[in-house]
Amino acid sequence: MNAVHAALDPAAHADLLAGYCLEVEPGQQVLVRSTTLAAPLLLEVQRAILERDAWPMLRVELPGQTPNYYAHARNRHLDDYPDLTLTEAKKIDCLLGIQAPGDVRELAGVDPEHIARYARARRDVREATMKKRWCSTLWPTAALAEQAGMTLEDFSAFVAGALFLDQPDPAAAWGGLRAFQERLIDRLSDVRELRVEAEGTDLTLRVKGRTWVNSDGKRNMPSGEVFTGPHETSVTGCVRFTVRSAPAGIDVDGVELEFREGEVVGARAERGDEYLQRALATDAGARRVGEVGIGTNFGITRPVGVILFDEKIGGTVHLALGRSYPETGGKNSSALHWDLICDLRAGGRLSADGEPIMENGAFR
Repeated sequence: MNAVHAALDPAAHADLLAGYCLEVEPGQQVLVRSTTLAAPLLLEVQRAILERDAWPMLRVELPGQTPNYYAHARNRHLDDYPDLTLTEAKKIDCLLGIQAPGDVRELAGVDPEHIARYARARRDVREATMKKRWCSTLWPTAALAEQAGMTLEDFSAFVAGALFLDQPDPAAAWGGLRAFQERLIDRLSDVRELRVEAEGTDLTLRVKGRTWVNSDGKRNMPSGEVFTGPHETSVTGCVRFTVRSAPAGIDVDGVELEFREGEVVGARAERGDEYLQRALATDAGARRVGEVGIGTNFGITRPVGVILFDEKIGGTVHLALGRSYPETGGKNSSALHWDLICDLRAGGRLSADGEPIMENGAFR
């Protein structure tokens, strides 16, 4: 094992993914997507899937492949897709996505409208995939470590802690978090309205009758959140997101949104405002909230610029502009799903029907 990844055992990581997360069964077809930089984990994932008598289907991206696609794509390649793409999405049993970028800003020079067109065109593929068992995870790379402001060795240890791979029985640890989240959902199941308060934030959302989902590491690894889809016309007030976001490698920070009857009526960002405005113009559903989530993973102690981790930070709340998850009862449809995070650990409060659920990042 590479010395810088000594704290993150790819074999243990792969066994957690194939076993606890995806529950791969004999004969299943498992599509695995990543880059060449995740080779240590990809080889172990291949081994773990084969040992479960299933079919590993590795789709490994070359450095620069995605920006090169956009640089040479014609209208057909942005507004359509090959038939085989949808066929594959319908035929697979499981999908595993492993983030392992060589350049976190490789799409910064791509026209955001081209990215939006690509996303809109592949809606059918995305919906077919969402119906399957899927999981997203991350393998540490030098680019991700630099983005987090850490050495690769320290970032690898951070990732291991976030995935509970530093514990004697990671699957049992995830079971413990699942039980905590079940109790939290019990508290939230009959709630009519949530209120989020912090500096620059006073927002209310109706959630009555919507289903809360226990995100316990089965789909995202790491995970640690409970989430639902608020009523589409209910979000009212203002919110300031205090954790930097980096969609498509573009820095977006200091986002402030004003909502009226569920729709964004005012929006600005201290950094990345052009991206924010373009994202809101993706389609009609992009100006509404498709998800509200509560972070519960206290093994993730700080933002690292990766939404897979940052939205799970214990003591935070996040809202996603755009697409709802159908299992929550949410009905908002959009090619966009952009999670933005409000940190409540320094003077914030989350209330449910007037009762504090979380104050200063601690559950009540």
